[in-house]
Order: sequence, then structure tokens, then C-alpha cells
Amino acid sequence: MNLKEMVGNKSAEFVEDGMTVGLGTGSTAWYMVEALAKRLKNEDLHIQCVTTSNKTYAHAIEVGIPMKELDEVGTIDLTIDGADEIDKNFQGIKGGGGALLYEKIVASYSKRVVWIVDESKMVDTLGAFPLPVEVIPFGADHLFTLLEQKNYHPEFRKNTEGELFLTDQKNWIIDLHLEKIADPHTLAAELIALPGVVEQGLFLEMVATVIVGSESGVQVIDAR
Repeated sequence: MNLKEMVGNKSAEFVEDGMTVGLGTGSTAWYMVEALAKRLKNEDLHIQCVTTSNKTYAHAIEVGIPMKELDEVGTIDLTIDGADEIDKNFQGIKGGGGALLYEKIVASYSKRVVWIVDESKMVDTLGAFPLPVEVIPFGADHLFTLLEQKNYHPEFRKNTEGELFLTDQKNWIIDLHLEKIADPHTLAAELIALPGVVEQGLFLEMVATVIVGSESGVQVIDAR
């Protein structure tokens, strides 16, 4: 069993009967969805779920998890999602899979957020992983130039065919190669205020619990 599967399986144990659950996106979250589907088949567990991407929605339907649209439910009891980096203060970067907008919306309406990662995602300071910024196509070249002038080393994300990557909302992503983010809160406020920016990938003061997989096993850390 690999590290992603280990933490995915562990995180599914946090789901309780009667919950509304947010299902995350990415390779680690894939294992969580699989583990949750097994629980539904083997236990008398009644839940409803919302999703953070079209890809996860399709996966959940395929394995028999009951799904709702976000606006069809009230408060989300628990959201389980991956992360691309988590610093020593439990601030995170997300959006490597391109779902940062939906991920942040779902997390914002959740009572509790759990991140599931392998130990390589735990860092002292954010920034080695490129920071995703979702932008509307209109005026994106001007915004790109502005980010260049700020020395944020922007790069338009492309898909495997070399075309501009499209999010579920048909927006583009500009990845910022910053290396080190000294003040995530200030940077987050600066980026979201730029015209044309839909969302940025700094997830701050959001996570309650981090489940970390390592060669020595699975560690559950209370972040808040």
C-alpha cells in the first residue's frame, strides 16, 4: 500500500453517519473516494456528498457515492482534500490539479477541513511549489505582464497537448514560481485584489486536521 492510499483510507474513517461530506480532488483524494465507497457498501452508512471538481464528481458517481450540488445542501460537516504544500503554521498551497476555485468554495462552507498528504508535502515555508492563480481569459496577458513586473515569475499553465489549461469554469491558470513566500496573508490579499483574478491557491487558516503518510506510518495532526 502506497502513502497516498494509506492516508486516503485513514481519512475515510473520519466520515460519520448522517454527514454531508466534501470530496476533494487529486491523486490522494482519489484513494479517499475509493475507501469511502467501500465503507458505504460494507456499513449502514447514510451520507451525502458534494465535490470540488467535475473529475471527482464523475469518480464518486461511478463508485456509488450519493452526490448533491453544493447549493442543494446546507453546511458541509467535513471536507477531505489533498494539498500541494503545508507549512509549519498549517497554511497551505492548493490547486496543482487546477481545482482551487471549487476547493476553496467547498472548504469555506465546511465545519471541518482535513488535508491528506504524504510527508513530502510538509515544509517549513511555502513557495517551492508554484502558486496557482486562476484568472479569466479576458485581459490575461495584461495581468501576466503585471505579475512579471512584480517579479513573481508567472507561467501560463498548459495541458499535456501544450494548450492552455482550462479549469472547470473555463478559466486559465497562471502559476507563480516564487520559491519562498514570506508573508502568505499579505500575498493572498494582494493577488485576490487584482482585476481578472478569480481565486489564488493560498489556503490560509482553513485546515483543522492534517493526515500525513510516511514510511513509518500515518500521523494525524491537529492543526487548529
